Amino acid sequence: MNEARPNILLFVADDQRHDTIGGINNQQISTPNLRYLARRGTMFNNAYLMGSCHPAVCMPSRAMAHTGRSLFHISGDGETISDEHHLLGEHLGRSGYVAAGIGKWHNGPRSFARSFRAGGPVFFGGMDDQWNMPICDVREDGNYPTPVERAWDPGTGERSTEPRILDRTSNGVHATELFAGAAAQFIRTYDGDSPFFLSVAFTAPHDPRTMPQRFQSLYDPEAIELGANVMPAHPFDNGEMAVRDEHLDPAPCTRETWQRHTADYYGMISHIDEQVGVVIDALRVRGMLDNTIVVYTADHGISIGRHGLMGKQNLYDHSIHIPLLMSGPGIPANQRRDPFCYLFDLFPTLCELTGVAIPSTVEGSSLVPLLGDPDHHHREQLFVAYGSVQRAIFDSEFKLIEYLVHGRRTTQLFDRIRDPDELCSLAETSQGRQAVTRLRGELLSAMRRLDDRNLSMWESALTPS
Repeated sequence: MNEARPNILLFVADDQRHDTIGGINNQQISTPNLRYLARRGTMFNNAYLMGSCHPAVCMPSRAMAHTGRSLFHISGDGETISDEHHLLGEHLGRSGYVAAGIGKWHNGPRSFARSFRAGGPVFFGGMDDQWNMPICDVREDGNYPTPVERAWDPGTGERSTEPRILDRTSNGVHATELFAGAAAQFIRTYDGDSPFFLSVAFTAPHDPRTMPQRFQSLYDPEAIELGANVMPAHPFDNGEMAVRDEHLDPAPCTRETWQRHTADYYGMISHIDEQVGVVIDALRVRGMLDNTIVVYTADHGISIGRHGLMGKQNLYDHSIHIPLLMSGPGIPANQRRDPFCYLFDLFPTLCELTGVAIPSTVEGSSLVPLLGDPDHHHREQLFVAYGSVQRAIFDSEFKLIEYLVHGRRTTQLFDRIRDPDELCSLAETSQGRQAVTRLRGELLSAMRRLDDRNLSMWESALTPS
């Protein structure tokens, strides 16, 4: 085994909010293995995705992560990935790594085939029955089965438009255990001379929120303490009130409903945590843990009652703020970093940590300088977008969210220091108007710089006549 270059183990959860690491930023949930990774390494407290132009937020988010490119510079909203854009697995593979992919891949079989020639099983899709997941084996030739139509959506029971690509289903094995078990087996049997890059992408805690009974009953809904921003319904039309997620339990919802959903959500995350421990134990037994960079993150967060929403098709912090934990060679232990970063900064970071050249197609900025210096100025401000109807920009002090729905504009301004729950908009107050004016100008500048596809519409809406 080549000990000079570290292995990489990347875990990606689906729908996991930043504030779900037990004992660190959440006192209700139990996640001992995630807490272990955080204490063994560095936790980035302000990691975000740039947003999405598609209701299936996971597609563009994962495309950005695997290409290191920003939202408007990926192709097809992430449903496919351009051959011109280097992929993380592909690039590491060309640089001497054995790239193995396990679990969810929502960016098309062609890009998976470019990224990985080992691993499996793989799920080509957004969501499905956690206990009967349609899966494929990894094919070195990249020739995957023809998609077949599916008649139903496992979350709503309604007709689905997303076809399935499969060799078989998991037949009663929960997807979280299936994917973690495959990852542990890959590690136990790996005998290559090259380092490996192992990507493990879970389908949890995305709905349908089903799990083994020991986790289904782990949290008492009546004991769940809800956040201050949990409410029955969203106060206005944000442009995505008809999306699938908002009909899983249509508003208005009671506190008891949100407690039940949150208990299920926490149960699924604790299940993931247990299975992460299985994979970490496999590294430890093989003597590989000290020479493996371990990353745990998520594609996006989710509302589950916050601001009266169910899904993640919004720009509130609960839906765009994600966990990002890193441990291993070159990463200081028991550290926190507060500067802002994007999920797509991970690509160049892993390249720099492993001595691999960063491709010219990558737009992200490496976090390695921040690992060495907690005061390093990484990103002072973040731009985020959703569809054509929501745009936001924020810094350490204020967050501006603009909505443009059926020609009507709504503005929110939140004090990020005094109002972290984003409950009290200051947009119409005397103290807030100056900040709104400043941030609107900076928002438009960011939209121009990042080639926002809806720039002209927003320029007309936000520029004084």
